[in-house]
Amino acid sequence: MPIKIPDSLPARRFLKDEGVIVMREADAIRQDIRPMRIGLLNLMPNKIKTETQIARLLGATPLQVELTLVRMTDHVPRNTPSDHMEAFYRPWSAIRDEKFDGFIITGAPVEKQPFMEVRYWRELSEVFDWTQTHVHSSFMICWAAQAAVHHFHGMKKHLLDSKIFGVYRQKNLAPASPYLRGFSDDFCVPVSRWTEVRRDDILDNTGLSVLAESEASGLCLLHDADRRMLHMFNHLEYDTETLGEEYT
Repeated sequence: MPIKIPDSLPARRFLKDEGVIVMREADAIRQDIRPMRIGLLNLMPNKIKTETQIARLLGATPLQVELTLVRMTDHVPRNTPSDHMEAFYRPWSAIRDEKFDGFIITGAPVEKQPFMEVRYWRELSEVFDWTQTHVHSSFMICWAAQAAVHHFHGMKKHLLDSKIFGVYRQKNLAPASPYLRGFSDDFCVPVSRWTEVRRDDILDNTGLSVLAESEASGLCLLHDADRRMLHMFNHLEYDTETLGEEYT
């Protein structure tokens, strides 16, 4: 089924070239089908690349998806043109009264900073709490996953001696889970981070369950059933070239 994104969003051209079905806004209005509403709080430096990667994956679902691009209210990105942000992104303060079927928060290049020193930490903490009342289920990626388990469970972020960087094989620990059904016993995922959350820090009463992990790169996917959240500590959304571009 098609994904509904703004007609002039750069991702539209990339996705159409790849054969992804992208719906025009006028067609969506005419069809009058209630789409699945997904919000994307994009904290990555290259927002255009990230929004394209996420839209590509959402466009492969069997449902009609409406993607809303969201930014932190007061934080001004330095790596994305301001006209792009103004044209396509809504501040979180403008959507906080709305409801979403799903909400995605990306990683961010701030993982070496203590959480409380991140400029937008206070607002992000509000976003985490907001997902519990305004979002059916949430998906946290990389640093956002670390931040969320710290916010809700007090779990520490551990600085590594060297960056975990590359494509690592992950073990599927929950093949019957609806989130991993259809995955093989192990699968490869791009990893790019200086920090980690450790299995030993998961307390018995948190309700967190480990769905996938690697001996080499640690935790990959956690499920927080009580909060309807999935925490992906790596980067399933990355393109083939993304790791190489980060390295160079």
